[in-house]
Amino acid sequence: MYEVEVKLRADHGTVRERLAEAGAVREAGVKQTDTYYGAPHRDFAETDEALRIRREARVDDGDGGDEGETTKVTYKGPLVDEASKTRSEHETTVGDGESVEGILSGLGFEPVETVEKDREFFALDGYTVTLDAVAGLGEFVEVEAAAETEAEIDAVREGAFEVLRRLGLDPDDQIRTSYLALLLAE
Repeated sequence: MYEVEVKLRADHGTVRERLAEAGAVREAGVKQTDTYYGAPHRDFAETDEALRIRREARVDDGDGGDEGETTKVTYKGPLVDEASKTRSEHETTVGDGESVEGILSGLGFEPVETVEKDREFFALDGYTVTLDAVAGLGEFVEVEAAAETEAEIDAVREGAFEVLRRLGLDPDDQIRTSYLALLLAE
């Protein structure tokens, strides 16, 4: 599976108004803490890969309900296209985040940086529109969807660009750099 994502800086107040005008449905609000790891056998910054443990606490499910906390481990491969932030992704929920940290540490993987985000998810035209408030970086908007095969990437990416245009945003303003890399560059 490929995660096709387009991200850019944008004012959340303006985007929320445009989401409402477009008929988007708010799905949930969450707080995420992502701890990224470096590998003992290669430099992920050079290979454009990422390994993270994500702790996510639901603020609400769109209806005001609290759904607790989950922990996931995710591997993201290198970018596969020049026009978006598309990459292969493998993710699974884990029952015990501290045990996964211990496994990674035992194998020589070390924490590199932590990224903290408040996120709101909206559904629009088959895409997920995410409003991200990233600690130390500011406000961003991401539009994403999955492509099952490499052949689907172009069509999914063009659809994401169209969603951005509907929201009054310019796809040419996208940022292909991860939040992790943006923080490390600060």
